[in-house]
Amino acid sequence: MFEVKKVIGQLLMPLPLSLVVLIGLMFFIAKTRKGPYIAVWLVLLTTWSISTPYVAQHIIEWDKGTLTAFNPSRHKNIDRIVVLGCNLYPDDSLPSNAQLGSCGLARLVEGIRLANIYPKAQLYVSGYGNATSAGLMAKTAQSLGISATRIKQNPNAKDTADEAKMLAPVLVDYDVALVTSASHMKRAKNLFEAQGVEVFPAPTEFYNFKSLPLSRQFIANDKALDIVTRIWHEQVGSMWITIRRIIDPEAL
Repeated sequence: MFEVKKVIGQLLMPLPLSLVVLIGLMFFIAKTRKGPYIAVWLVLLTTWSISTPYVAQHIIEWDKGTLTAFNPSRHKNIDRIVVLGCNLYPDDSLPSNAQLGSCGLARLVEGIRLANIYPKAQLYVSGYGNATSAGLMAKTAQSLGISATRIKQNPNAKDTADEAKMLAPVLVDYDVALVTSASHMKRAKNLFEAQGVEVFPAPTEFYNFKSLPLSRQFIANDKALDIVTRIWHEQVGSMWITIRRIIDPEAL
């Protein structure tokens, strides 16, 4: 009964419910123009499939490859810990940690974890925005026990390429742990290494839908779609880097 309740509850969420309604309506639409009719079916079914945990899990595994969490036992020394910016929701009435989105919080927590393991390392927080991701991360890190003297901010970088260019001068020739989401790590590492900075990946925000019961693996899920969208975004970003480098090798 518990699992039946969960399945029904998931089907009543906005994304799957909207798709179910649209699929239902398709049975009542005239089929006089077969081309557009078939195209709409393909779009609906594709949207449903890439929104399921089952398909999302396969995409996650394909994208992640051999990427693993940072292992401190393999790195005796780290001089710089770089935490890349992510989403934020500025609101002066809230504490700094409540203004960081889940992505930003996940990255910062990993950065603080490493800062505690490597007490001599400097913590670099980065990111643009109205209140700046860097500023909110710095305040949150201080509230969680990291000394202000250890924290350096990079508040003017608008994207990962900016972060790599602006931080490169203070990272070259140091042992650097790069903290970002697992889906973002490949592109971020590429951009930092293009600036002559060798980094040790410290990915976070790993996703896994394997623990979901089979009965829920094939129901459209907004979280699954969000993760697939992030991975798609990174693939588009990587293609853009390749195109820019073909046009101008010094661009990125």
